[in-house]
Amino acid sequence: MKAQIPQVERYSYLQHRKQVTRQIILPVISASLLMIGLIVLICLATFNQGGDVGRWAAISTMWILIPVIIAGILVLAILIGSIYLLARGLGALPYYTGIAQDYVYIARGYIIRGADMLVKPVIGLNAWLENVKDFIGRMTP
Repeated sequence: MKAQIPQVERYSYLQHRKQVTRQIILPVISASLLMIGLIVLICLATFNQGGDVGRWAAISTMWILIPVIIAGILVLAILIGSIYLLARGLGALPYYTGIAQDYVYIARGYIIRGADMLVKPVIGLNAWLENVKDFIGRMTP
């Protein structure tokens, strides 16, 4: 015996089913039928008597190259834009990098001074403990 899960027929579920059919299944089936129809049409036009296979090969090559050409143009535009921005940035960059270097040098001083202040009690305690050890070491024979 198989357990049956009760189907809840809510409005949102029914609407989802309609949307799946209308927005997913129907476009996939129609695009598939269109592609099959185009393939049949191309085969009939190409392989009948008098069909020019070389011309169809050239047309197919053009259709294959169109996305590659568009992608190349986009990459070229991005490259030109980045070159332009770098050229503009290099004009202003030395001034601002000098200012940033000055601030880093000032921060370096604060960081070194803060680190020395944090470590100073530990070093002092270790020095005092070493003095105590030396003193005890001299007292015992």
